[in-house]
Amino acid sequence: MVSLEDIKLPPHNIDAEKGALWGILMDNELMYYYDGTWLAPEDFYQKEHFYIYQGIKKLWAARKTIDVVTLADQLSKDSVLDAIGWTGYLYELSSFLLSTSSCAEYIKIVKEKSILRNILKTSQKIIGDVYEQKDTMHVLQDIEKRVFDLTQNNVAEKVHSIWEILNKRVEEYMDIVDHPEKANLRKVFSGYHGLDDMLGWFKPAELIILAARPSMGKTAFALNILKNMAVDQKKSVALFSLEMSSEQIADRILSMVSGIPMWKISKGQLDTEDFTIMGGSMETLSETNIFIDDKWSTTIPELKSKIRRLKIEKTNLDLVIIDYLQLMSGSNSWYSGNRVQEISEISRGLKELARELEIPIIALSQLSREVEKRVDKKPQLSDLRESGAIEQDADEVIMLHREDYYDPETDKKWLTDICVRKNRNGPVGESELYFEKEIMKFTELKSRSD
Repeated sequence: MVSLEDIKLPPHNIDAEKGALWGILMDNELMYYYDGTWLAPEDFYQKEHFYIYQGIKKLWAARKTIDVVTLADQLSKDSVLDAIGWTGYLYELSSFLLSTSSCAEYIKIVKEKSILRNILKTSQKIIGDVYEQKDTMHVLQDIEKRVFDLTQNNVAEKVHSIWEILNKRVEEYMDIVDHPEKANLRKVFSGYHGLDDMLGWFKPAELIILAARPSMGKTAFALNILKNMAVDQKKSVALFSLEMSSEQIADRILSMVSGIPMWKISKGQLDTEDFTIMGGSMETLSETNIFIDDKWSTTIPELKSKIRRLKIEKTNLDLVIIDYLQLMSGSNSWYSGNRVQEISEISRGLKELARELEIPIIALSQLSREVEKRVDKKPQLSDLRESGAIEQDADEVIMLHREDYYDPETDKKWLTDICVRKNRNGPVGESELYFEKEIMKFTELKSRSD
């Protein structure tokens, strides 16, 4: 039995932390395993070890060799070299063990102690809330949220055999046979038949890139998809806009739903009839699950935190839209102007985020100016700006093209080509939509002729 005298320090194991750090100095390739266990600097109890692993992560992300010299240089740049005992402590770590064979066990110990400390910290916060005699329902909801956060912090992800996967899938298939209505329950469609025929639907864990040159209407098209899903399909959609304010976005959505021209809303030139129509549209939108974040600078960790919080506090998200990818920042500050590498990290981070949270993510992206130099202006995959990693990470790539932007005399006035250039699980092709500029709305050609 543990006595009160024994409870002096939070759970930790300094030797396991030293062994884990020494292993990386001995064999840099261990970082692949460490990343797979979601080991973070915060998992280390000793402050020196927190700084050291933070420096190691930076070197690894920059694809640099990790040894005493490079690590000391990185810690010096971070102004924490003196805090860890200068290079002397690093050399002490580098001679801690003779074999890396036990590093997997050390990582497990470090992770387990970290989880125990988080449980202790969470328990202390809960006790504090109880003693403060806060609202009972608030305390219970807060406990639920904190416990959920703890359960997400797994020591390691389990690798499943195909038999386990198939057994689970059989149960899902049988459930669909018994309850056919469930088949479409989690499916989210764009609302445009031509596009949905090619893509099927936006599936959980998918990264969809929506790309175009400026003024082609990619933000407007994304907002149309948001409206189709949230208003028509009653789905939950979150929009993270790094370019427009939440008020501008709300005005655009309101214009689409109400049919009131955007210029009348933005200038405030509304008559009595407009206000009547607007009232009904605002009531319709108030019943939807649309969430908007207009912070003008965000990183993958910030995005992940916000989305997870939404899933816990609000509702189960069906889709996330990010406008747009090139305005995001990498989680690291050591790219030294290497924008291609930074975009690659953002692209990979979005794909990992979609998989982790089991939701489709639509990320808007700019196309390069190479489009303008060709006779045929229709965009191709090679036109994706700044990084081939975007094409590699995406499950689907949708590109927009308006012929009247380049040729005002064309007979395709206000027609937009929706070009599916990549579809991991289906065909590629094109469809046409009509763009009603005054209300920022895309409609199918067939519906306009009816």
